[in-house]
Amino acid sequence: MFERLTERIQDAVKGLRGQGRITENNIQDSLRAVRMALLEADVHVSVVKDFLEGVKARALGQEVLRSLSPDQHFVKILNDEMVRVLGEGDSRLKFPAYGPGILLLVGLQGSGKTTTAGKLARYFAKDGHPVMLVPADVYRPAARQQLDTVGRAVGVPVFEPAPGDKPVAICQKALEEARKKGIRRLIVDTAGRLTVDQALMEELAQIVAAVKPHESLFVADAMTGQTAMATVRAFHETVSLTGVILSKADGDARGGAILSVKAVTGLPVKFVGVGEKYDALEPFLPDRMASRILGMGDMLGLIEKAQEAVDEKEATAMAEHLRKSEFTLEDFQSQLKAMRKMGPLQQIVGMLPGMGALKGVEVTDQDEKRLVRTEAILSSMTPHERTHYQVIDGSRRKRIARGSGVAVSEVNQLLKQYLTMRKMMQQLKRGGIKNMMRSMGAMKR
Repeated sequence: MFERLTERIQDAVKGLRGQGRITENNIQDSLRAVRMALLEADVHVSVVKDFLEGVKARALGQEVLRSLSPDQHFVKILNDEMVRVLGEGDSRLKFPAYGPGILLLVGLQGSGKTTTAGKLARYFAKDGHPVMLVPADVYRPAARQQLDTVGRAVGVPVFEPAPGDKPVAICQKALEEARKKGIRRLIVDTAGRLTVDQALMEELAQIVAAVKPHESLFVADAMTGQTAMATVRAFHETVSLTGVILSKADGDARGGAILSVKAVTGLPVKFVGVGEKYDALEPFLPDRMASRILGMGDMLGLIEKAQEAVDEKEATAMAEHLRKSEFTLEDFQSQLKAMRKMGPLQQIVGMLPGMGALKGVEVTDQDEKRLVRTEAILSSMTPHERTHYQVIDGSRRKRIARGSGVAVSEVNQLLKQYLTMRKMMQQLKRGGIKNMMRSMGAMKR
């Protein structure tokens, strides 16, 4: 996300490096560059104007902190103003303490409502809330079957309507069943249209009146940019939306929708879809999003992903192995699996601070494929081979290569990388960081 926008803003900041302080003269070029970056990112013009006015007022009206250079101070101001534009305050969902919390998903056809319903179901179920999905789309062919497939994928039940039931009746009956079964989260997947039409709006108004949802969220395709904003307003007038979910944000290198939606519609962004898998849904936190847009990463988000991916017992066992300098190929495989659970490599790298500033450094599909091949090689080894790498001779390497569908040279390369990692960990245990850095320097030579 935000690849081009991040790069352009970082280029704008460079103009202040080496300056003694921020003045009205030397800030003009940077402000102009930021303005062009935001407009090219398809950020709404009113948002751009408000943002830059706030940045300029703060930049010229504040003393530069002694601990910060002018360019660092400018980045801090950009960050603070971006948090304001993205929407300060609480963007969490609000449900009652007792009874089912009802969440209504609305939006245009193709925006990703059904997939988002599955992601939300997984999100709630992971927190221990019994969830039920409700198929309120009776118009799109196979819509109910698609939701059934989604429900099975995330392990959540889907309400089964009676033949001929209309959307309002489906929602009312689903609510009754949810109350009887102790369901805590009821997610209603409504019908979409290619365009906003009166029939759709009247039906949504009837559903809202019948079940009184606690959260009514518009699912907007982030890649449509400003086009989505007008549609959100049209739905808001009928449904009284409580927020927005931006789907497909991982495919939006511009970031215009994320920066525009709160300021233009007045509605908070609640979640952002960052991938195709059902775990690729992130709660929207303005401060973290601002950091990622400015290329400062999101370490808290990365830590949370790591905590979800790493099994505590496995981590303890691995720590004990490392303490004894017994880092095995089994441990290597466990590390790789944990990293894969955290999400696509591109997404993980994007959360690391400073990565946006490294020109020419990018994660490609080839890097992802290389990780898949590495997993295949490790899986083709026997448990004994993974714990006793010394037994992997020439004939075993050929067998491992055949089993994983790669060349023997790739097996050799993996074993070489493993031995390098093992040596570094042994150096770290025996002599600390200095010896490890010395060995790394020797390897470069």
